[in-house]
Amino acid sequence: MAANCSTGSKSSSSAAGKQSAQSAEQVVATFQRMRQEQRSMASKAAELEMEINEHSLVIETLKEVDPSRKCYRLVGGVLVERTVKEVLPALENNKEQISKATEAINTQMQAKGRELTEYRERYNIRLVGEGEGEGQSGASSRDSEGGGSKSGAGVLVS
Repeated sequence: MAANCSTGSKSSSSAAGKQSAQSAEQVVATFQRMRQEQRSMASKAAELEMEINEHSLVIETLKEVDPSRKCYRLVGGVLVERTVKEVLPALENNKEQISKATEAINTQMQAKGRELTEYRERYNIRLVGEGEGEGQSGASSRDSEGGGSKSGAGVLVS
């Protein structure tokens, strides 16, 4: 009975070790996924910035026009006839909402960048062509201090 208990604890400790030590492929896949998430956030932020610029251009143009003049607005794929005085406040409100969304995405992108940096440092990930001379001298100094043997070789991502 005691033998079963000790083997059970050994297997559970080795299982926990396997969970914490990911394979190089898993580390690279996770890193690539995180980079892709950050890229998609940057793409969305750029798209929203373009929309803000378009809204600003239309708002500036409509401010110079007679408020009772007819204008057309695309709402849900349908072109609707309105007056400038009805459309202008809606456009300004939309611009404000888009600005808030852009700020939120930028905040998320910064957090993702910090997370990526921590992940790179934790798993000693180096990108191809990134600071090759600097990385070699840093790795040799870590090995001489004994810190390099813990993680073995770093992961190289193309």
